[in-house]
Amino acid sequence: MIVFLTHSRFCRRIGIATLACVFVLVAPIEADEPVRATRQMVVTANPWATEAGLKILRAGGNAVDAAIAIQLVLSMVEPQSSGIGGGAFMLFSPAPEALEDSAQIVAYQGRETAPALATPDMFLDQNGQTIEYQDSAIGGLSVGVPGVLRMLEQAHQENGRLPWPALFTSAIELAEKGFEISSRLYFLLSQYQRRAEAEYFTQHYYDHDGAPRKVGHLLVNHDYAETLRKLAKDGAEVMYSGSLAREIVAAVKGNSIRPGRLVLSDMESYVAQRLDPICTPYRQWRICGPQLPSSGGITVQQILGILQEFDIASLGSNLVEAIHVVSEASRLAYADRNLYLADDSFVDVPVSLLLSPAYLAERASLIKLGRAMSEPQPGSLGELTAWNFSPSVHSDWTSTSHFSVVDQWGAGVSMTTTIQMVFGSQLMVGGFILNNQLTDFSYQPERDGKPVANRVESGKRPLSSMSPTMVFDADGRLRVLIGSPGGTRIINYVTQALLGVLDWERNIQEAIDAPHFLAQTGSIELEDFTDLAQHQDALEALGHEVRTRALNSGLHGITIDYTATGRLLRGGADPRREGLAMGD
Repeated sequence: MIVFLTHSRFCRRIGIATLACVFVLVAPIEADEPVRATRQMVVTANPWATEAGLKILRAGGNAVDAAIAIQLVLSMVEPQSSGIGGGAFMLFSPAPEALEDSAQIVAYQGRETAPALATPDMFLDQNGQTIEYQDSAIGGLSVGVPGVLRMLEQAHQENGRLPWPALFTSAIELAEKGFEISSRLYFLLSQYQRRAEAEYFTQHYYDHDGAPRKVGHLLVNHDYAETLRKLAKDGAEVMYSGSLAREIVAAVKGNSIRPGRLVLSDMESYVAQRLDPICTPYRQWRICGPQLPSSGGITVQQILGILQEFDIASLGSNLVEAIHVVSEASRLAYADRNLYLADDSFVDVPVSLLLSPAYLAERASLIKLGRAMSEPQPGSLGELTAWNFSPSVHSDWTSTSHFSVVDQWGAGVSMTTTIQMVFGSQLMVGGFILNNQLTDFSYQPERDGKPVANRVESGKRPLSSMSPTMVFDADGRLRVLIGSPGGTRIINYVTQALLGVLDWERNIQEAIDAPHFLAQTGSIELEDFTDLAQHQDALEALGHEVRTRALNSGLHGITIDYTATGRLLRGGADPRREGLAMGD
């Protein structure tokens, strides 16, 4: 059946946040019903990527193998969000027979790093004022050393089942044959048209008249196919010390928009990290997330740790009270995030104190039912309060991507990946876009005479909000994989989805579809064109500042139930984007 839908649902699906999208002829979108499987499952932000990942699983590959194939395809079909020119955080849970305790869960980190020549004042003008974001985001100055490919290669060397070259087949074929531009990609290119100025980028995505290539246009990328062949044959080293590395450095330093500071030695010295994840208890569950410089693992778990002092399950029947309590917990956690968190190779971050049950109970005591707190303050944890953090600019409109995978052996991957802001730096090399990740640093190196924790420094990794998350039950079994794009709101999106599954007993698709409410340190935001707007007056009566806005998450998750005969996998894809869940 074909139906007409107003902007309230279809525009969420393709990411349109304005009333420009009024009536569009589309196929119906089924809500609240997760995809079910018993063997294996893939959920990504794009159908091409989902199909590529499932193809690898069907060929005998595992979750890590599938993750590599997915990322290679996303680089091409979702270029506004992620790619091999960017960075990522990934959690990997081995198959159950190999998993004795949570210490064996691996948090791989492929975050971009600042060049050796980066300085704290690099985003200031001659008067010491921060330069405008649009003047820093495009061009070479914002490009950090890409980390995702080095990270994926390490994960494959340690865990992969299929040969490395086999993981490139789908992406190479798609690059050579082309894919049809979707409504979402066309809309984003249209919105971005006035900012498109890099020659390679504009030639690839726009026609001779400067108009974006239309919906249905077959976009072929022979340059990317050639890049993938080199990487398939010789590994990631091509990108870090070979011909591709030299091309990246030349593009960053030699572009006419804003030359950057990247040099070949920055590429050669890049090292991905293999770490233990951050894991804390939440009721009968164990929640695991990434290490710094992602703030997601700590802040999601801080919010949940604070909420553990409340009967969240019963609050589900009183939505105003639930929004109030969850928002207050979020505001307290973000206050800590904004003061303490940064790359812990450069800043002494009190992680164990921030996540200690006694501290979180103390923070929870600040929340009063029936009354909003004034501006939330960070907790006092000693002399580290000398550090001060200035939030960086990061929209949640189109940036970043998340995918979740469970293979036939029960191993799982939860991975969030990004090139930072929409279409990254706009610089292209070898058919893919380079990140503008250095804009995730705080532009001001000092505030009130104190050093900013997340300021730019040589070799430093910018703070992130990416929150790939896994949930384990009391028997140590993997039960939930979830994550989202969304800038600093990622933490809120993931937390709300977890509450939906763990406390409010929603299936994964219901939890993802649920209208968003969130808060950071200031006002409560309610997702527009949803029923939440009817609660604005009641929340304001509690003392909250409330506003409605588009909240364009991209939650993609899987839940696992264990039965006497095996497993039941349920997958959910966010209707606000163009994702797809598939499984066997």
